[in-house]
Amino acid sequence: MTESGLSPRLSIVTLGVANVAKAKAFYEALGWRPSSASQEQIIFFQLSGVVLALFDRNHLADDATVAPAGDGFRAVTLAHNVGSEAEVDAALAHAERFGARIVKPASKVFWGGYSGYFADPDGHLWEVAFNPFVSFDEAGRLVLPGPVA
Repeated sequence: MTESGLSPRLSIVTLGVANVAKAKAFYEALGWRPSSASQEQIIFFQLSGVVLALFDRNHLADDATVAPAGDGFRAVTLAHNVGSEAEVDAALAHAERFGARIVKPASKVFWGGYSGYFADPDGHLWEVAFNPFVSFDEAGRLVLPGPVA
């Protein structure tokens, strides 16, 4: 815990989905396995250092006490970093095989890496990226360079 009471940590990303069973099937088709903590109305996937949850969009909006409307750009993307350009291409092709829509084919990007985007069946945007300026730890978690001095 920090003095402010908010440690720099992200524990769970919850995606509001139109159909929990359909969303679960999509992520399982990608090769991800739900946690035994999952229930019919909420599915949990243990990712590298964070949990991805799938929950009914309307129920999620009710829980946050906000309107569920809005199908346009949500100003949020999720990123899946890999170790090479070839892995980006393979990951995008894999996602597309199981129902993802390729939003932006992989290409060299302005910041020196290589990335593309797919949308899951509910339109959540995933960037698949190779960033030559970062590395991964032994658990496969992304490691950024240290803080600015």
